[in-house]
Amino acid sequence: MRVLLVYPIFPKTFWSYEKILQLVDRKVLLPPLGLVTVAAILPQEWEFKVVDRNIRPVTEEEWAWADVVIFSAMIVQKQDLLEQIREAKQRGKLVAVGGPYPTSVPHEVQGVGADFMILDEGEITLPMFVAAIERGEISGIFRATEKPDVTSTPIPRFDLLDFDAYDMMSIQFSRGCPFQCEFCDIIVLYGRKPRTKTPAQVLAELDYLYKLGWRRGIFMVDDNFIGNKRNVKLLLKELKVWMAEHQYPFRFDTEASIDLAQDPELMELMVECGFAAVFLGIETPDEESLQLTKKFQNTRSSLTEAVQSIIKAGLRPMAGFIIGFDGEKPGAGDRIVRFAELAAIPSTTFSMLQALPNTALWHRLKKEGRLRENKDGNINQTTLMNFIPTRPLEDIAREYVEAFCTLYDPVQYLDRTYRCFLMMGAPSWKAPSKMPEWIVVKALLIVIWRQGIKRETRWKFWHHLFSIIKRNPSVAEHYLATCAHNEHFLEYRQIVREQIESQLAEYLAQGAEKPYEMVNENEKVSAIAS
Repeated sequence: MRVLLVYPIFPKTFWSYEKILQLVDRKVLLPPLGLVTVAAILPQEWEFKVVDRNIRPVTEEEWAWADVVIFSAMIVQKQDLLEQIREAKQRGKLVAVGGPYPTSVPHEVQGVGADFMILDEGEITLPMFVAAIERGEISGIFRATEKPDVTSTPIPRFDLLDFDAYDMMSIQFSRGCPFQCEFCDIIVLYGRKPRTKTPAQVLAELDYLYKLGWRRGIFMVDDNFIGNKRNVKLLLKELKVWMAEHQYPFRFDTEASIDLAQDPELMELMVECGFAAVFLGIETPDEESLQLTKKFQNTRSSLTEAVQSIIKAGLRPMAGFIIGFDGEKPGAGDRIVRFAELAAIPSTTFSMLQALPNTALWHRLKKEGRLRENKDGNINQTTLMNFIPTRPLEDIAREYVEAFCTLYDPVQYLDRTYRCFLMMGAPSWKAPSKMPEWIVVKALLIVIWRQGIKRETRWKFWHHLFSIIKRNPSVAEHYLATCAHNEHFLEYRQIVREQIESQLAEYLAQGAEKPYEMVNENEKVSAIAS
């Protein structure tokens, strides 16, 4: 069986980083980990080819070669996924689809001709698909009634990837999250009981990447890396030894809940293992909104102090913010900007709240008749809300655009990054010195030219750089890399402005809906909590 695994195109997003990747001659930030894991689960006597359409299109020879085409996609990839399914069907191919988006709304991919629906988690449903293929079947829907034990998940087929095209590799330690945030689809897809691989599994994956020659960053794609703190500490204690024995060949980034700040041992272990940055779902500094959306873990202590504890431990924070919660008071955008400045968070993903399919928020809003027609909640920074909020959508959209542009003002971004790295703790280990690659040197010179000579940031750039070198020299390289990130955001903030304003004009022309009238706020919080 010849299997063509195709990953659809991502639109430009916060995470696409085109301008930064161009500097280092890479095409894409991260590889399609799901597809190379699928390739590892399927029978190994089958033949596989992976095409990431974010790198290049599928060739006619590859279409002709394939017996079956397998797609995996998230909701932001919806448009290209549907187009590519049609392309495959026009060529008479058997098409199988899976991943978060088809699992959430299977009827949409069925409607364009997908033959096999491999839904939920592949450790359970892929063997069902294989059995159907071996019986000669040409269609089927495969669903799981339970969550798989990920200790049986094989090492992904990293050998199928074009390493030169990616800036980082991806691996996964756990699935699921113990919290109950109303807007989050992770707990819908993967459950609230975090399931983890064994330390031996993770180290085997790192061994394989090391053997294949990978020596750059690795993103631990867990939606909450610290969801099972006991197991993550067991992993980190073994990873610490592995990294020292291999002379620190990788740098890790990941995602975690804010309660990471309450565990100094865990933060210290992460830094000792080579973790450099962590994405935190902060969402909003408004405690009422956090309570309403059931993000109770963010209300137990000072968010500013928690972020700064993480920085001082040696981890650069990236933070997710959302505007548009029910009961939100005017000025939410300004409050988010002030919080990011106060906490000294360099990079912040920022978007308007979306009701993702099958989340608790989606079900509540559907019951209240508030979902906007034909809006699927495409969770991107360039998308208007897909439901009727409790204050005018126009006001939320304008606050959002202004706040996004302010956060990535080149002077404010540089100042915020500087304050972050001044207080950042230094790792206790040091990797062996090596000559930098020419492409990295070239990228650095371009950033210096743009930020240190060409732009209004020139004086601050040199002041901040020399101050970091003098006062916290061990983080200087990381500091410069973070300064470079704004090359992407400077362009992307204009894309956000143009697309949101365009959608807003269309929305207003059609006649904006009245804001949803909430019942007494305390009663609403009580009702949702119960």
